[in-house]
Amino acid sequence: MELDTSIAERVIADATKMGAKYTDVRLESSKWESIVVKDGKVEHVRSGEQYGMGLRVLLKTWGFASTTDIGKNALRESVESAVCMAKNVKKVGKIKLSKSVAEKAKVRAKTIKDPLGVPIEDKVKLCLDSDRLAHTDRFIRRTSAYIASELTLKTFVSSEGAKITFENTLTYCEIFALAKRGGVVEYMDELAGGSGGFEIVENFDMPTKAKDVGRRASKLAAAKPLPEKKTTVVLDQDLVALLCHEIIGHPSEADRVLGREAAWAGKAWWAGMVGKRVGSKLLSATDDPRVKGALGYYEYDDEGTAARRKELIREGVLTEHMHSRETAAEFGVSPNGNMRAQSFEYLPLIRMSNTFIEPGGFKKDELFEVSEGVYLRGQKVPSIDSKRYNFQLSAKEAFLIKRGELTGPFRAASIVGVAPEFFTSIDAVGDDFEMRPVPNCGKGDPMQTIPVGNGGPHIRGVGWVVGVK
Repeated sequence: MELDTSIAERVIADATKMGAKYTDVRLESSKWESIVVKDGKVEHVRSGEQYGMGLRVLLKTWGFASTTDIGKNALRESVESAVCMAKNVKKVGKIKLSKSVAEKAKVRAKTIKDPLGVPIEDKVKLCLDSDRLAHTDRFIRRTSAYIASELTLKTFVSSEGAKITFENTLTYCEIFALAKRGGVVEYMDELAGGSGGFEIVENFDMPTKAKDVGRRASKLAAAKPLPEKKTTVVLDQDLVALLCHEIIGHPSEADRVLGREAAWAGKAWWAGMVGKRVGSKLLSATDDPRVKGALGYYEYDDEGTAARRKELIREGVLTEHMHSRETAAEFGVSPNGNMRAQSFEYLPLIRMSNTFIEPGGFKKDELFEVSEGVYLRGQKVPSIDSKRYNFQLSAKEAFLIKRGELTGPFRAASIVGVAPEFFTSIDAVGDDFEMRPVPNCGKGDPMQTIPVGNGGPHIRGVGWVVGVK
């Protein structure tokens, strides 16, 4: 399906006549579907389509409007609304945009098997079968299985001459089990997702994952908690993904660095620290939208800026932030392609894409070669201060380490730390890199949720491990 770019050109012409110095338009068409099974029953099978336009205009400040009505009168009203906003919202200081090449491109993400082409009944059956297999024993109280997909076609057109079309398919699946033994309730889940088709679901193997999730949830509900202590800690890829998301990704967004997200708990502990050491020489972290197949994949952001790899931390030194054209101009750097919106209905914000800790040179087994420590596996709930400086990340499972041997699992364990102290303590980084999907990273007001990828290898450092009785 092609989007009618003449709509965007007409909108840009109208906005220019009304005084806009710069205008960009995002046309978007999407189809989506979701299937949820809970406790052996189909909770819902839903699908939908949407088409619409979002436009930004720059006069003294930004104005924005969106619409699902592409009639001539509605389009003009949208332009008038955006221009009126830009004229009447007060802005301290002049907005400047860094230079950006006006690209012309068409990008189509690779999809092997169209998820919307797979019969609904086959997907429902797969969810029902997987949900049933998660009931491994009598201690399982709740189970669920989920498959969802979305096909999106976006065209970006700007008054500078950019014209970029991006066609992408996102596919997700998840299996969940909750167990109760006595007064202890624990859960386990596994999730897959990325840019691609139904092959993501097939490769995930929901029935096999369901058996494993149910077994682990039941075993965990019978486990004991760990005593509180400061110790050597090994984090698996899933917990590293959460650490990277919360303590590296969000504070690397330049609007947070500048304090503009402060009202929504969005600051950055390393504001003003580019070029300074923030961690061990073994710590390197990257944001790269161009990781094909990952959930945060794209080649151009929602400002039309070409995406590129950004070295946020290189060998422990803070090197770069994620930028819009506006913040790049303020920092005196080039824009690097991190402006993203949930859909055409929203104004783009600076967002992470695929943010991860780079793999190191250690084999996984080598990380456990310590006299004693704790291995934390799987992510649950994070608790972080507004600057992302102090953190507590809870894990699904914990194991005691003693000279390379693991004992467990133990439940209800969390790592508590201060970001620069923990980063500096890292003394081993594995070579077993994995990317994890995060379908609903939230930011902004009104809140926008977008898909991102986070990940890394196993890492080892020092932190407080706490549990609950």
